[in-house]
Amino acid sequence: MEHQTTTSARALGAALKPRQLTMMGLGSAIGAGLFIGSGAGIQAAGPAVLISYLVAGTLIILVMWALGEMAAANPDSGAFSVYTAKAYGPVAGATVGWLWWIQLVVVIAAEALGAAGLLATIFPALPVWLMAFVFIVVLTAVNLTSVKNFGEFEFWFALLKVAAIVGFLLVGFALLFGWLPGVQSPGLTNFTGSGFAPSGFAGIATALFVVAFAFGGTEIVSVAAAETAEPARSVKKAVRTVLWRILVFYIGAIFVIAAVVPAGSAGLKSPFAAVLDAAGMPGAATAITLVAVAALLSALNANLYGASRMAFSLAERGEAPRWLASVSKARVPVVAVLASVAFGVVTVVLELIFPEMVLGVLLNIVGSTCLLVWTSALLAQLALRLRADRDGTELPLRMPGFPWLTSLGLLILAAIFTVGFIGEDSRPQLLSTFALVAVLAVANWLNKRNRRLASVEESSERAKEPVLTD
Repeated sequence: MEHQTTTSARALGAALKPRQLTMMGLGSAIGAGLFIGSGAGIQAAGPAVLISYLVAGTLIILVMWALGEMAAANPDSGAFSVYTAKAYGPVAGATVGWLWWIQLVVVIAAEALGAAGLLATIFPALPVWLMAFVFIVVLTAVNLTSVKNFGEFEFWFALLKVAAIVGFLLVGFALLFGWLPGVQSPGLTNFTGSGFAPSGFAGIATALFVVAFAFGGTEIVSVAAAETAEPARSVKKAVRTVLWRILVFYIGAIFVIAAVVPAGSAGLKSPFAAVLDAAGMPGAATAITLVAVAALLSALNANLYGASRMAFSLAERGEAPRWLASVSKARVPVVAVLASVAFGVVTVVLELIFPEMVLGVLLNIVGSTCLLVWTSALLAQLALRLRADRDGTELPLRMPGFPWLTSLGLLILAAIFTVGFIGEDSRPQLLSTFALVAVLAVANWLNKRNRRLASVEESSERAKEPVLTD
């Protein structure tokens, strides 16, 4: 695990500020999965979903520590792809990189359409297709100007989401303590007796598979670290401040929802709005819808950034077409940005022409990608940390409790995969993702072999050339 700034970090510049990196890590985990999708976990496990969130939260803390340790020592826009390559070879690294890139470009389309669809519920006169393309064009422009503009844009997006969560927690706890005039507190009756875990351990396990995906996106901090002025210091701050904030916001919000909204309630389709309605807050549904739109656009912005940087890194390493490594005067990988967004645009067009026939299939294929990325990060950190300790290499940030905590993270992931394979609904998703991994691994192995053969042929041709002497 070399302590150095890589070529890609120098080529892309270092314009991101520590506050932007910190808020990016926090905001990327607070998305539509929390604002809208958290109800699914409560439906599966009841208030006992808190246990599922604590386990998933522990996992993401361990993953972020592992990524932070590697990113501080070796900041690179390829992040976990580069670290996996260092630990287990270029084919493994390229496979992880391409897997993550495919996930992001598919999700870009889903987020554009999702944000447009939500906004259409408030402004039905606006066509969904038009809003989706406006979102993509605007955020592409943000990513093309400079990384500084991207960072500032993402900072304010994240701040809006954090402010919404803080406001929600204040209202929720005021409701539970009976401090709201004219509104009766529901108390903690949902947590007593059999109502706490109506489906028992099976429900908690099922919810664990569901809620794990809510933390997807936090790994982008390790990608963005390459474009900060002081990667080691910035990553340290991001890791140490983001972790406890994520747990406070997630666990706090889920506690309030589980206490106020019963497990079988129809209000869990929009859990935040259900709590605010119970608190007698007018316009709650509209407010939460707008926050969810902002969350989706923030994720789109961050995913386009992450996809372009991963494509750039893959191109630099010879694992993608070389033209993807082109950098503008503003030190932005323009071609990689445009190539990444092009896939999303094509997917949006196909989804609009063939509704529910394209995007759903693609999302199912890449649905479990984040679990595999987290697994690769922990495995890479395990190998590289052992190598660094054996060689006596000093690291600017060291994951505590190594190797036991890294092993704990891998055990939690193994449990999530086991639950996923047992479930009839989740099994096809996992199998599809593993099939994609197999295809990518073969393609990358063939690419490596062809490059090696081409290099051998080129060396042979040079050896045959006559040597000119005076």
